[in-house]
Amino acid sequence: MKTLKKKLRKSIVTDRISAQMKLYRSLSVGETMRKLQTTPEGLDDREAERRGAEYGYNRIEEKTTHPLLKLLSYFWGPIPWMIEIAGVLSGILGRWEDTAVIAVLLLVNVATAFWEEYKASSTIAALKKRMAVSSRVKRNGNWIMKGAEEIVPGDILRLRIGDIVPADVKLLAGESIQVDQSALTGEAFPVVLSPSSIAFSGSIVKQGEIDAVVYATGMNTYFGQTTHLVKDTKESSHFQKAILRIGNFLIVSAFLLIIVILTVSMFRGIDILTNLQFSLILLVAAIPVAMPTVLSITMAIGARALAKKKVIVSHLSSIEELAGIDILCSDKTGTLTRNKLTVGKPFVVNGYGEDKLFLFGSLASRKEDGDAIDTAVIESSAASLRNYTIRHFSPFDPVHKRTEAHVETPEGKDFYVTKGAPQVILDMSSNREEVKDAVGREIRGFAAKGYRSLGVAYAEKPEDWQFAGIIPLYDPLRRDSRAMVDKTRKMGIEVKMITGDHDIIAGQVAGELGLGGKIMKADGLLKDDEEANVRNIEEASGVAQVYPEHKYTIVDLLKQHDHIVGMTGDGVNDAPALKKADVGIAVSGSTDAARSAADIILLRPGLSVIIDAIRESRKIFSRMTSYATYRIAESIRILLFMTMSILAFNFYPVTAIMIVLIALLNDGAIVSIAYDRATASRKPEHWHIPELITVSSILGVMGVAASFLLFYIGENIFHLDRDIIRTLIYLKLSVAGHLTIFITRTKGHFWTQRPSAVLFWAVVITQLVATLIAVYGVFMMPLGWGWALIVWGYAIVWFIINDIVKAAAVRVFRLYRT
Repeated sequence: MKTLKKKLRKSIVTDRISAQMKLYRSLSVGETMRKLQTTPEGLDDREAERRGAEYGYNRIEEKTTHPLLKLLSYFWGPIPWMIEIAGVLSGILGRWEDTAVIAVLLLVNVATAFWEEYKASSTIAALKKRMAVSSRVKRNGNWIMKGAEEIVPGDILRLRIGDIVPADVKLLAGESIQVDQSALTGEAFPVVLSPSSIAFSGSIVKQGEIDAVVYATGMNTYFGQTTHLVKDTKESSHFQKAILRIGNFLIVSAFLLIIVILTVSMFRGIDILTNLQFSLILLVAAIPVAMPTVLSITMAIGARALAKKKVIVSHLSSIEELAGIDILCSDKTGTLTRNKLTVGKPFVVNGYGEDKLFLFGSLASRKEDGDAIDTAVIESSAASLRNYTIRHFSPFDPVHKRTEAHVETPEGKDFYVTKGAPQVILDMSSNREEVKDAVGREIRGFAAKGYRSLGVAYAEKPEDWQFAGIIPLYDPLRRDSRAMVDKTRKMGIEVKMITGDHDIIAGQVAGELGLGGKIMKADGLLKDDEEANVRNIEEASGVAQVYPEHKYTIVDLLKQHDHIVGMTGDGVNDAPALKKADVGIAVSGSTDAARSAADIILLRPGLSVIIDAIRESRKIFSRMTSYATYRIAESIRILLFMTMSILAFNFYPVTAIMIVLIALLNDGAIVSIAYDRATASRKPEHWHIPELITVSSILGVMGVAASFLLFYIGENIFHLDRDIIRTLIYLKLSVAGHLTIFITRTKGHFWTQRPSAVLFWAVVITQLVATLIAVYGVFMMPLGWGWALIVWGYAIVWFIINDIVKAAAVRVFRLYRT
């Protein structure tokens, strides 16, 4: 049913786009202007304001949740339900102090999580505001600059070289323009649009200048509707699945033990309501009440740390996914290379010489168009072009694949020059038979070096072209790319280069990067043998001749075979792949559609920023697993000890208010683990749930043994009153429980990594408070300083024993995994 609805929605959206495009393609410019009720002088301010109110802002709408609904969502779910039920039962029984403490615990958790995530979201909003596009708009007969969001249907725009088309437009009278629509349609080459054609929002003007009238804005554009197609809910992250499994384990364990306690108490004739209230309080202390909050805060604080490194996190759970990626599909241009064309040593024929070759190539270029190839050729020429007059210039187009210029010398002599695809230039040259073998050999040689070839020809008469030579062009690697690829591999991540270049060029670049030279062609993805496709991708250094739609297939295949995949992209057609990837990464300079679909947004180019993000995410993951191990151990420690005490000795070792105090002090302070020091793992991080639960259970059982030993010492050796023993047990559970975090925060012994000052002092201060409560008897019998110091010493001794056992258990699991 869900798939059917998705297909139906896609069909409706596609039909709507198609109908709109057909309508405005068929209308003449005059009919379009009349339909939109506008003139060549544009709209006046009042009419523009009215249309703005009617059509809304010209922007891509993202699914957002009202802050109030977001806040209320933190009160919904299995863990909040348990807390809320416990609070209600405490009120029914008249235990208002318990109700108050439970309410404070719940509200603090909710408020903290909401505030931290709100601040992370605000960072993204501020980023997008800074990236807003401006356009030239005619208002009240005058040309002014306006933010793209303020553009409305009927506005007259001036489109110039380098402009991003801010809305769907119909071109008015003037010269044809060249538009790059690759980010929208996946077309490899720019397209030439003549007056009366339509241009899509998000495309880029590469050559020419023309006026246009806006006919669609925002979500009604081709850009907006394409983005809408990828707004399906993303599947649950590994983080969410892990938290659910941990929560389920603890909740099921807690319920089973609580049922045992209630059953035994009923047979012993103990008041059922009192036992029920006590059991719910115990449940609140045992289940991971603060786990979602602490882990969300840890990720939110990590997101702000990443923002300082020019990495914006749009979905907090993607931090955990980023820590686990084992394959990074990286685009070449701008990430591995500088995205700046450079000219190599040319090949010259017929004795023209390099200077002449560059002169011909420069005259067949136009600097003001801002074309990357033209700019590179002109900058490489030593000759002055001022003395030459360009009588006519034909810009590049994908059909003829060349430029041409009619040039006049200072002496009044005319000649012609052209540059373009070498084979095209060769085929039109009169001397092709003489030079074709040498030209073919040089083209292959340049391709093997990773160069693109640009053919140049000269003619004194229009039909008598002479092939003059080849100018090689290449996009050099970033200085740090080779080192960054090596670092990425050392982190246990395979980099797959994804490029639209020819496979020979891709192989050369991959070799320079140290990726190896095995390149898979994208058309191989069309084979029916899925296993072979995945195996080829896994073994390849990269995939060449890729169009944006291929990226989705690459991600889908790798994910189906248990890889955690990071994918980079920048265009609208990349959005489905970015959405599908475990971590979609919108690279520097991406379209709004790519940013909207991505989990991670980069503000500077290069692979180093991605490595920084991965390293930081692994530190964050380390903090999360530290807390999860600690929390499971504490839950087992409290639940098992309470259950066994009640069953074996018919003794409630702590009161309900003591349990609430332990939960409030320990969970309140443990939030500081988000600021703890952490070391990034050398391998991708994953939730090893069996290992996590086993190590936690060992620590929990040892804690139970320590508690029973203290109980035995107090009652059988020192013959203490049971009320004093309760206070003794309370302080031990509080102090020993909080010391456990210093055990779980490292894989080795606790002294191998110093904790942050924030975490250390949070533990010290809360346990001083817990000690003062026990010493002076707040809500319990006073213990006195002597016994308090004994409890601290006892807890520290067991802390050292537990640390030794934990380190040994971790080593065993590491051996098992390897």
